[in-house]
Amino acid sequence: MQQYMRSALPYHGVNAPGLEAICRHRFAELAFSNAASWQRTTLFLWRHARFREERYAAIALSGIRAARAYQTPAVLPMYEEIIVTGAWWDYVDSVAIHRVGPILRSDRTRMARTMRSWSRSEDMWKRRTSIICQVGSGVATDQALLYDCIEPSIESREFFLRKAIGWALRQHARLHPDEVARYVARNEKRLSGLSRREATRHLKHPPAAATRSSR
Repeated sequence: MQQYMRSALPYHGVNAPGLEAICRHRFAELAFSNAASWQRTTLFLWRHARFREERYAAIALSGIRAARAYQTPAVLPMYEEIIVTGAWWDYVDSVAIHRVGPILRSDRTRMARTMRSWSRSEDMWKRRTSIICQVGSGVATDQALLYDCIEPSIESREFFLRKAIGWALRQHARLHPDEVARYVARNEKRLSGLSRREATRHLKHPPAAATRSSR
């Protein structure tokens, strides 16, 4: 597990379902008097983790039901720390989709400004977060925001950004296939082959350029 994830932290060797069951059991009765107490506990576990599963547990703790009322833009600095210091897809993707995404949907005005700012960050993982945070949003996806967050990285040579762009577009194509096909066609010379292939993977009639690049 450590080798696969290229992790500096060792693993206990607990698989994902096992860890989920442990966290669900241990966190079930937790209650916090305020958001600050919850954040301190979450960050203590994150910062002092000696095994990678302990960091996964910190992310799980950040999403417990008892903390639902605290999921506002005010807690974004905590998630930003996890994203920047975690700096790998297993941490970042979970936080982006399951923490940042719901906050965005509940407070679009403030969060959209922040995501547009993150999309231009020097930190690659904040950029990735801005691109994929709407994965799973379905009909609630803000298309203009998605495109704005893709734009600063559309010509990037970084694998994790290229993959993120393709992933986000592929998810959007589930409901708006024609729009994504048009977007890919308009940007065929700017999007990487990887982004195009990912974006058009499930389209019945992908743009010709995307078809050629997948051969």
